Amino acid sequence: MAVGPTTRRRQLGADLRRLRELNGLTLEEAGARVGISKATLSRYETKEGTVKWPAVDALCREYGASDEERLALVELAKGAKIQGWWRSLADPIPESMNLMLTLEDEVVREDHYACMYVPGLLQTRAYAEAVHRASEVQCGEREVQHMVDIRMKRQELLDRPEPPHVWAVIDEAALRRKVGGTAVMREQLEHLLTLAQRPRVTVQVLPFACGAHAAAVGSFAVLRGQAPELDVVYVDLLGGGLFMEKPEELERYRLAFEYLSAQALDFESSTDLIDRISKEI
Repeated sequence: MAVGPTTRRRQLGADLRRLRELNGLTLEEAGARVGISKATLSRYETKEGTVKWPAVDALCREYGASDEERLALVELAKGAKIQGWWRSLADPIPESMNLMLTLEDEVVREDHYACMYVPGLLQTRAYAEAVHRASEVQCGEREVQHMVDIRMKRQELLDRPEPPHVWAVIDEAALRRKVGGTAVMREQLEHLLTLAQRPRVTVQVLPFACGAHAAAVGSFAVLRGQAPELDVVYVDLLGGGLFMEKPEELERYRLAFEYLSAQALDFESSTDLIDRISKEI
């Protein structure tokens, strides 16, 4: 999978911090050697904002990085300015959605736990419209259609030559909730069964019978990058979402997803249950 600007930026920050720490330098000491402030170098390392590639080149020389590594990090700095497809959309995009699009454009795997609705990447258009109309009650129809358009565009990543692996553990409650009415829900469940046949899509159902489980607090997704330090957790909240990337947060949600997957039905039993629910509607 191609490496996008956010992955480049986050990888650059992690590598700059690693090189500085290997040299035993503080932020202030390292910045003084190349003529940048402690605050600027901190921003470079914490992956926030733009970065000037000449400064990266100078830092690598001060850190004693090999020519190969220095040139690689300079290329990361240059590539971090590339913009994604969503920047061309005429209507504004909420900040949390903008970050989700940026991250999702570059992941190699997404682990979703869904307790309320089918995950967005696996939704039909009619189902997505019903979800947005219910949750964005203050938005007009134009805004609803704009957000649904974005969701449908997101789904194109599943048709890439090398799509990310999407692994969804869906609570039985989400499958039985008649979003949009009987016809819309039946279409959604049939669509889910079709997607589950793809080699890069895994669908499991967490049945009512499993009782209490590891994520009773709500839905979340673990967006996995090309290295563990590039992973991000997204947690659904009313009116938006929360992104987390601290190691202890990542580990907590990775472990929760492992537990949920272990508690859920196996793949064949999951598809059987989805099919049964579809026929019962």
